[in-house]
Amino acid sequence: MTPQQRRSKITPERELEFYEAALDLLREGGYDALTMEGVAARTRCGKSTLYRQWRTKPQLVAAALRGTRCLALARVDTGTLKGDLLAAACTAGAGSGRDTTLMHALSHAALQNPELLRALREALIEPEIAAIDAMIRRAVARGEIAADNPAAEFVAAQLIGVVRARPMLEGRHADETYLTRFLEAAIFPALGLRAGPCAAKAARESVTAPV
Repeated sequence: MTPQQRRSKITPERELEFYEAALDLLREGGYDALTMEGVAARTRCGKSTLYRQWRTKPQLVAAALRGTRCLALARVDTGTLKGDLLAAACTAGAGSGRDTTLMHALSHAALQNPELLRALREALIEPEIAAIDAMIRRAVARGEIAADNPAAEFVAAQLIGVVRARPMLEGRHADETYLTRFLEAAIFPALGLRAGPCAAKAARESVTAPV
């Protein structure tokens, strides 16, 4: 029996249950405390089912990261860079509690496990960077910012970095209000942009619009 045939026995809904259980356990106790037995107990299945589907813990975590990430930033396109970045702040702020906790739970283990590090980058980091870089490219094409603006290449690093850093520096998550203030104080001036009510309104509509 091939791996593909074995996978067909698990429905997508059941697979998602396994993924969510694994990530919830990661947030609660960290990577070292996560076990296949714990996931099996939480999802009320035999651990042999998990081992047939994902032979190791890193493989399960990698699959969970890839299978549950919502590429919300990739859908943002308000028509202006200000609106796009404000929408990104709304999206990142809404998920900062769960995602930041997950990143902290995985970061140390990932440095010691190349397979886990690849999964972390592919599922969480690279899609965010690509989405923000696409916002910058669209802004350059529209003439909102100059192609040689030296601040443009650092926008993704700044926005993603502050989401990860605030819990360590201040003990609080980077919510929408904090990220909006960060954009207006640090990123918009460097890009030569100034936020206004229209940009904020467009950003909110972009985040709440059905997809």
